[in-house]
Amino acid sequence: MDEHKNVNALPRRQFIALSGAVGAATLLTGAGATGSAAATDDPGHGESPCTCPVPPTSPPGAGQSPCPPSQMQALCGSLTDNDPLWHDVQYCTRGIVPPAPQPKPDCLKTTPNYVVLHGKPETQHNYLLLPSCRITGIECPFLVTSGVANYWNDAWENARSGGSVPVQYPNIGLGINSEGARRFDQLHIHLAGVRAGVQRRLQELQSMSRVATHPAQWAANQELITSADGAGDRTYRILLLPNLAQNLFALLNQYVVRPNGLTMAGQMMIVVPKMSATGFAGSFYVLNSDSSLPSGTNTCDRLLVYR
Repeated sequence: MDEHKNVNALPRRQFIALSGAVGAATLLTGAGATGSAAATDDPGHGESPCTCPVPPTSPPGAGQSPCPPSQMQALCGSLTDNDPLWHDVQYCTRGIVPPAPQPKPDCLKTTPNYVVLHGKPETQHNYLLLPSCRITGIECPFLVTSGVANYWNDAWENARSGGSVPVQYPNIGLGINSEGARRFDQLHIHLAGVRAGVQRRLQELQSMSRVATHPAQWAANQELITSADGAGDRTYRILLLPNLAQNLFALLNQYVVRPNGLTMAGQMMIVVPKMSATGFAGSFYVLNSDSSLPSGTNTCDRLLVYR
C-alpha cells in the first residue's frame, strides 16, 4: 500500500481555496517500503541536547517570513498541537523540551524560517527540513501563497555539496509525502538520496522530450519510473526547472491540482537535481504523483533512499 495511517488524532483536512488567501525528523517513510529505501517514522532524533541558538519565545513572525494567519489555523495547525515533529521544532527554536518519553532532538541547523534534523535511521543521506512556522503539511493553503518561505530551495541549499547539512550520496532527492502517506503532522522535506537508475531514467526521458519544460505541460507528462523499494513501476508527472526560485507548491496547485479536480492533500513531490559526470548540472526535475494516476503513488518513499 502507498498510504500510511496517520497516527495522530488530528482530523483529515481537505485542501480548500480560501478567499483572498490563494493567489494566481525522525524519519517519515512509506510503511510498505522495504530494502535500502525503507525507514520508519520515529519521533526520536537522538538524546544530545540542542546546541543551537535559541531565539525569543514568541512564535515565529517578526523579522522573517510570515506564518499562516489565524483564519488558516484549522487547516494549517495550531501552536498547541501535540505533534512529535512540532515538539522538535519548538525545542530547536524556543528551547521547549518535548514531553516525555519523546527524546530531545539533535538540532543540526536552526534559522528563523526552518530547522534541520536527523531522520531515522541516522545516516549521512537522511535529514529533514521543517518550517519554524506551524504548518501541518502539503494541504495547508498558506503554502501556495506568495508570503511563504521557499522551503524547497532551503532544502537544496542545505543538502547540496558544500551545503550546511550535505547529503552524502551520489544523487540527491528532496521529497514530501501526501497527507495520507505521512505519520506526523508538521511539514517536513526529506533530504535523502535517489538511486542512479532514477537519475538515468529522468535524463533518458528528457532526451526523448518526454519531460515537461513549462508548468503548463506538467500534468500531461506522465511517465513510469521503477521504484527503489522493489514495488515496481510508478507513474509520475515530471517537470524540468532551471532553478527553484518559484513556489513549487503554487505551481503544483495551479497547473496540476486545480485543473484536474484534485486536492493538495493527496499530492507527493520529489525534487531531483540533474547531475553530470562532474556534478550538479544546473537544473531540477520535479516529480509529482497521486492515487488518481494509473500506478500512481502518494509517497515519496518509493524513490528516496535513506539507509
